[in-house]
Amino acid sequence: MEKLLLLVVTMAATINYLSAGKLLVLSAAYTFESPSYSVVHLESDFEIRLYKEISWMSALVHGTSFLNSTRDGFHRLYQYLHGANLNSTHFSMTKPVLTSISPSHHGSSSSSYTVRYYLPSEYKYKSPPQPSAELNLQLDKWKSQCIAVRKFAGYANDDNVEKEKDALVSSLTKRLPALMQAVENNLYYNYSIAQYNASKHRTGRINEVWMDVSGFTAEGCPV
Repeated sequence: MEKLLLLVVTMAATINYLSAGKLLVLSAAYTFESPSYSVVHLESDFEIRLYKEISWMSALVHGTSFLNSTRDGFHRLYQYLHGANLNSTHFSMTKPVLTSISPSHHGSSSSSYTVRYYLPSEYKYKSPPQPSAELNLQLDKWKSQCIAVRKFAGYANDDNVEKEKDALVSSLTKRLPALMQAVENNLYYNYSIAQYNASKHRTGRINEVWMDVSGFTAEGCPV
């Protein structure tokens, strides 16, 4: 079942970001581009998707808050999208904004958060403009991989993202126990939160928990 998400929706979008201590609200009409995928396994409460190669621009943040780290990382990415790169190129907004979370270990109170902007498909085979050095951004190329996905509504925040991840792990354990070895090898359950709506979009919000399950035995999934 192929889902092509190149043109997800055309709508009035509001983008919020934090600058100099002030919340700025920018509005524009966008057609959002998203990475395409195929569904290789479907359950009532999760699915496994095969994503081909994806290019992201990424901002690494060390912190104790998913919400604050996502905001800080997206602020840097926002500047890149609006010309803070060597070509002064302006990019269209894409979906989702992805925050990958590596939980803390060995007594540390902070986690690593990597906030990612999906680069439009035109950069699949060419390099994007280099970001301004002060933004400390990195180009992140993902190889083909299978990802377990659980959807949830409302706002993604510090109170619910880990609970949603635990719910996905529980579903995988019950429905596909043989798959859990792949998940257990994924560095202490590293996971990502995909957000598809701007913060001013209060109803009908779409979020997803992503976990790499590339060891899943299905057609097309990398081993």
